[in-house]
Amino acid sequence: MNAAALDRAATGDAAAAPADAALAIDDLHAWYGESHVLHGVSLHVRPGETVCLLGRNGAGRTTTLRAVMGLTGRRSGSIRVAGKDVIGLPRHRIAALGVGYCPEERGIFASLSTRENLLLPPKLDTGFSGLDEDEIHRLFPNLRERARSPGSRLSGGEQQMLALARILRTGARLLLLDEISEGLAPVIVQALGRAMRELRNKGYSILLVEQNFRFSARLADRFYVMERGRIVLELEQAQLQQHRDELQALLGV
Repeated sequence: MNAAALDRAATGDAAAAPADAALAIDDLHAWYGESHVLHGVSLHVRPGETVCLLGRNGAGRTTTLRAVMGLTGRRSGSIRVAGKDVIGLPRHRIAALGVGYCPEERGIFASLSTRENLLLPPKLDTGFSGLDEDEIHRLFPNLRERARSPGSRLSGGEQQMLALARILRTGARLLLLDEISEGLAPVIVQALGRAMRELRNKGYSILLVEQNFRFSARLADRFYVMERGRIVLELEQAQLQQHRDELQALLGV
């Protein structure tokens, strides 16, 4: 990114999305009731790219993911999934386009077994088959070992694996992942990192919200930094070290 592009990013005017973007958000505003939370957010994710949305708590990162899925209140601007504007669509129609949202709370059903949780969401007619059970178990061996265990008996890390695995089975190709490493043991975080790299190699497009900078720095191709509901910085992977002081100021890393 050249200096002019950095100036645009700093004022919220991010580089234009390519025509084939898996996800393109342009001038997005979002409200919860009367509270104006997002202020002109623009970002994009290319096909097969992992993009990380960084920022302090309350910066608007989770709200951005929720806005894509239609889970906020009033919205304005443009949200396009594979070229289709989705801002006026109901949530189930957005998901049917191949968008998988993994929220921070995971949503594992305690009364169902691990395998029942895995098989619960229906397959999507997206033209992309997703991962079958064997592929999922190769990615997350713990889930094979705990297949009959109730969801309530899984560790936090196993629940996170299961929440992600459910989405992968459906055929979703664009993944919106919210704080998937939060509060997990280092060995689980490492396993999730390996899985994320494999998913990128398989062609998944990923928008990742993360507080764990060390985790995301090893995974993402590009980074957006949010502050007070705005994009204030956009960086390529190769620019992280060069802009370490800016990141330190914005994130406290």
